[in-house]
Amino acid sequence: MKKLEKVISSRTKVRFQDSDPFNHLNNGKYIDYMMNAREDQIQEHYDLDLFDLAKNKGVGWVVATNQISYINSAITMEDLYMDSQLTNFSEKHLDVEVRMWNKEKTQLKAFLWVRFVHVNLRNQKVSGHSEELMDLFGQVALPVAQSSFDVRNQYWRKNATQEAPVLA
Repeated sequence: MKKLEKVISSRTKVRFQDSDPFNHLNNGKYIDYMMNAREDQIQEHYDLDLFDLAKNKGVGWVVATNQISYINSAITMEDLYMDSQLTNFSEKHLDVEVRMWNKEKTQLKAFLWVRFVHVNLRNQKVSGHSEELMDLFGQVALPVAQSSFDVRNQYWRKNATQEAPVLA
């Protein structure tokens, strides 16, 4: 059995149409970029196709909460490195951290905490994860040392200009 990576990554570029008049990535687009990156990453690294799950099994996840910290500006046409990890899970929810870095991964641009709730799309109710999904989450979950967003934000602001260990 192949060992699955706990921190998964991808690359993207800041597009002109997503930028504000100051050539910064528009603050609302950070979440779009991060959510799109996570979706691509879980499909590539875990073979988990969210569209297929919704279409064929009638299940999916909705965002219950999110918190984002903007640390350094992402600039128009800048190449970005995005990484993410599942930090916690239960039968009915997932907690994910997504980080946006410069292409060398030496400067953190922003990080996002998202709580997803698992739902049955046919009846629109919260539902439990399958045994197969729980097994996957058990293999890939990687908790962070900080238990609150504010403490994690302080940590990243202190370490945003160097590649910091994820667990520190």
